[in-house]
Amino acid sequence: MDQTQIRKRVKLLIGFFIVGLFLSGLTAIPLTHGATWLHETFGVGSSFGEMWPGMAEWCTFVNNGVQETSIKYPFLAYGTDWLAFGHFVLALAFVGPLRDPVKNVWVIQFGMIACVLVVPYALIFGYVRGIPLSWRVIDCSFGVIGILPLWLVRNYIRKLEAETT
Repeated sequence: MDQTQIRKRVKLLIGFFIVGLFLSGLTAIPLTHGATWLHETFGVGSSFGEMWPGMAEWCTFVNNGVQETSIKYPFLAYGTDWLAFGHFVLALAFVGPLRDPVKNVWVIQFGMIACVLVVPYALIFGYVRGIPLSWRVIDCSFGVIGILPLWLVRNYIRKLEAETT
């Protein structure tokens, strides 16, 4: 594989990661609508709910909590707005490796570290907050899925480095 092909793959994988971060952040903004959708799609009374009743009860519980909170304490949603902002800013950081992957390999390594840290963070704080294990595993999957394109990118960058020295 030549440098042009490697650079195309690097751009594609980083682009995928940027879009994933952006979309993940975007879902945090319409929190009440998202919780309603979650309940309607996976909650009690849905066809999914018959297959996995425990998860259906959790989705319904989450929807009830978000709806009540948004009515009584709407300012709390500002925290998820900032969560979204954090995702957007992190996505912007990956523009550096998109432009010059070799020079900005540290951003890829930073992203990989963050992906690894998602797992203990979700498991520990999910436990502290009473989040069911099945949902914590879903949260962990973001780190597991996210590290895959970054790992590939890091390997491609090593090939680019080897060919330029």
